[in-house]
Amino acid sequence: MPVLTRLIPSPVVVDIRRGALDDLSALLADQRISSNGKIAVAISGGSGLKLRDHFAPELPGADWYPVAGGTIDEAVKLADAMRGKRYDAVVALGGGKIIDVTKYAAARVGLPLVAIATNLSHDGICSPISTLDNDNGRGSYGVPTPIALVIDLDVIRDAPVRFVRSGIGDAISNLSAIADWELSHQVTGEPVDGLAAAMARSAGEAVLRHPGGVGDDDFLVTLSEGLVMSGIAMSISGDSRPSSGACHEISHAFDLLFPARAASHGEQCGLGAAFAMHLRGAHEGSAQMVETLRRHGLPVLPEEMGFTVDEFVQAVSFAPQTRPGRFTILEHLDLSDDEIRDAYADYAKAIRS
Repeated sequence: MPVLTRLIPSPVVVDIRRGALDDLSALLADQRISSNGKIAVAISGGSGLKLRDHFAPELPGADWYPVAGGTIDEAVKLADAMRGKRYDAVVALGGGKIIDVTKYAAARVGLPLVAIATNLSHDGICSPISTLDNDNGRGSYGVPTPIALVIDLDVIRDAPVRFVRSGIGDAISNLSAIADWELSHQVTGEPVDGLAAAMARSAGEAVLRHPGGVGDDDFLVTLSEGLVMSGIAMSISGDSRPSSGACHEISHAFDLLFPARAASHGEQCGLGAAFAMHLRGAHEGSAQMVETLRRHGLPVLPEEMGFTVDEFVQAVSFAPQTRPGRFTILEHLDLSDDEIRDAYADYAKAIRS
């Protein structure tokens, strides 16, 4: 019999609203997640510690594990600490680094993960990928998708607004990533998963075209849903292709070349996406991205992130080395440094006019 449908890895619970954390104990009592209340909770040193004081009385069967940073060593350390404790599930309570560390640790010990995002800085909150610092810089590791995801808008509002802005840049960059994927299909024959592409594109378009701002609940829900859909799109495709193209290559280049000065992931991806759209001749699309990024207070020029034009040219030139084997507009054009500089001059002139 032919396969008529396919199973899509996705959370069994996605709860995005004000006050969502008020029902945390009920969520964790779901028999699909925990049958006896024995859970491990990984927390950050900031927002996670504050939430621990609030929720510890409601979770008497929980063990709490502070996580110091977003490194592979921290993830292995967390996994080793949880090993043999017979937990039903692991809860990640914090921002993107804590969730990435905990996703990796949960995968190592074979436990389902509940992700509780305290900010919206990037689409890793629901993706099958953990991005962790290692001895060679930063690596991406395949992990299972969270079994449940909670985003409490009250908690999101308490986080610095720069985290929301970062999430905006990451979501919008989907549109550039999808264009790169389709380019690779045309030039190299790389298959495109239509469902994954549709979900990632819809997520990016929803954020790009929403008239609200970072203080608007409706916009925050749209952004949250967009980041969740981006993560599920990656689960469908089996890699980061739906949400990572030249935009992310440029961001990774900034991280590797200027680790002490790199901006937020979403700021770098947003700028990279706008420039990549300009490179492929999609000037209207690039202008729409620039308009939205500016409206939300994100940088659209490297000097707005503290980088010179020469440093931007260096990052764009180095970017293809960050994802060997990935084909984007950067690999397709294979520009020299002088050609990148000229293209940037055209981009800067276009967005200043």
